This record gives sequence, C-alpha cells and structure tokens, in this order.
Amino acid sequence: MRQVTGEERDEVDDLVAAWRRQRPDLDVAPLQVLSRVSRLARHLDIARRGAFAAHGLESWEFDVLSALRRAGPPFQLTPGALLRATLVTSGTMTNRIDRLAAARLVSREPDPRDRRGVLVTLSEQGKAVVDAAFTDLLEREQALLVSLGDEQRPVLADLLRTLLVPFDEGGNATR
Repeated sequence: MRQVTGEERDEVDDLVAAWRRQRPDLDVAPLQVLSRVSRLARHLDIARRGAFAAHGLESWEFDVLSALRRAGPPFQLTPGALLRATLVTSGTMTNRIDRLAAARLVSREPDPRDRRGVLVTLSEQGKAVVDAAFTDLLEREQALLVSLGDEQRPVLADLLRTLLVPFDEGGNATR
C-alpha cells in the first residue's frame, strides 16, 4: 500500500455520489464516514482471522487468551472478569473455558479468596500462542495503516474515540 492524499477518490465517493443523484432529498453524509469504517472493518476482520489462524486460534480463543495475558502475572482472571472482558454470556464463557482447558491453553484453579469460585489461568503454552498471535496481528494491522502518515494516525484515533465513547458508555446513538 502507499500513502494517499485527501484528493484521491475511492469506491465510497462513487457510492455517495450515486445516492445523491438518486435521493437528493436525503443527507447521505453519514455514508462518507461509516461506509469507509465498514469497509475497513472487513479488511481488519480478514487480517485478524489470518493472524489467529496462523497460530491455530479462532477469534474467540484469542479474545479470552489475550484478556488473561493483559491481566499480567500470574495471568489469572475469574470467569466473571472474563465475561466482562469479552462480552459473552456465562454459558458461552463456560464452554469457551472448557475448550481452552482441553487444548491446554488455560487451566482452572480454586480461588483462594472464595472457596466457591475458580480462577482461569493462562498456561505457558497459552501465553506463547497468544504472544505469537498478537505479534502477527500487530504486523498485519500496521500494514492496514501504511497509507496514513505518522501525524495522521493519532488524529484518526482521536476522531474514532470521539465516535465510539457514547457507545462504550452504554449509550445507544441509534434509534
């Protein structure tokens, strides 16, 4: 990929122009941003799936393993903390932990602070796999951003943060 200027046209420009011609009564400006975000999300999804598959992981496996890795030593979290980190139901999380434990990527241990609870611990094998997959993912994500200059990346990150904060705060910006 190459660095591009703001002067060049992309497929979204053509899409927006076509809708403006066909529906001049509507404000199609959101398409200029969100159609590009949607297209970029597809490229990111392909990069993520490729990075994870190269290390024998599905996206959900990476999500759980990376939550444990980000927790820092001893790389342990409760199932409840994993639920909050991955936004899945408790039944789904139980199934995921079972599958990761069967693959020896995590283990379950009694929680010394709560005799009824367990801690999910990242195994050495799990740590090695998630570290390798994360390194690969970052390389692929860098490739997706190659058309942006160093000074453009933080500007885009700030704009995207502004767009996402209302959703992350539990709000719903849609009707």
